[in-house]
Amino acid sequence: MSPATETITPTQMPPRRKPLISLDNRYIAPAFITCILLVGHLSFGILESYPKTLLAIVTSITLELILGRIFLHKWLHPASAYISGISVGILVRSPAYWPYALCAAISIMSKYVLRVKGRHIWNPSNFGISVMLFLAADTVASLSIQWGNYLLPMLVIWVLGSVIIARLHRFHITGIYVASFLAFAFLRSWMTGSPWQSEVAPITGPMYQLFIFFMITDPKTTVRSKRGQCIVVFLVAVLEMVLRLHQVIYAPFYALFIVGPTAMLIEIWLDSRRENSAKAVAA
Repeated sequence: MSPATETITPTQMPPRRKPLISLDNRYIAPAFITCILLVGHLSFGILESYPKTLLAIVTSITLELILGRIFLHKWLHPASAYISGISVGILVRSPAYWPYALCAAISIMSKYVLRVKGRHIWNPSNFGISVMLFLAADTVASLSIQWGNYLLPMLVIWVLGSVIIARLHRFHITGIYVASFLAFAFLRSWMTGSPWQSEVAPITGPMYQLFIFFMITDPKTTVRSKRGQCIVVFLVAVLEMVLRLHQVIYAPFYALFIVGPTAMLIEIWLDSRRENSAKAVAA
C-alpha cells in the first residue's frame, strides 16, 4: 500500500491539543451578568442593596434545584437560576425585601407551570418582573439609570457582551433589536418633537444591557429559526415604540412579555400541524 492510500486508525491519530483556556458555555452568561453588576454598581451604585440581591439569587437557585428535582427528577445546573436571580436583584427597585424573593420565585416557577408541549414560553426574569411591575406598581419599580456621559462602562459591557453573544451565535438578535431601537428612537423624536438624545438615552442604561444580551436572546424562549428570531425581535422593538408613544414606562418588558410568547405559541402550533400532516401521510 502506498503512503498516499494508507489509512490511519483512530488509535494512530495524534492527540488533539486542549486549549490553554477553555470555558463551559454555561458559565459565560453568569460571568458576564456579574460583570454588568460590578461595573454598574461600582460606577453608579445600581444595586438597591447587596442583601436584597443575594435574597433574589438564593431564592432562584433554591427553587430551581427543588422544582427540577420534583418535575424533571434531576439536579439542574444553577447557572440559569443565577441569571434570573441576579437580573431580579439588579432590575427590581423596592424598599421592602419581599418583592425580591417573590419576583425571583415567580420567575423560576413560570418555567415549570407555564409550559406548552414541554416548552416554557416566557423568559423567566421578564415574566417575573413584568408581573411585579403590573400587579405591585405601588411597591415595585424598575432600574432606570443610564450611564450618562460616562462612555467607558457602556463600552466595556458592549464589547464583552458582543463577544460573548457572538460566541453563542445569537448576535443577530441583539443587532437587529439595537438597530430597530435606534431607528424608532429617531422616528419617535420626529413624531413627538422631543430631542433625539432623550429617545436614544435609555439603551445606554444597565437595564437595557440585561434586556438585549439576556432576555431577548434566551435560547429556551426564542423561536428556532434565525429568520424567525430576527422577525420576532423586530416586532418587539415595534411594539415597544407603540407603548412608548402611549407613555408606558416599562415598554421593553411588556413588549417582550407579549410578542415573545405569541411567537413561541405560533411556532408550537405550526410544529403540531406538521407532525399531524406527517402522521396522516404515513397512515
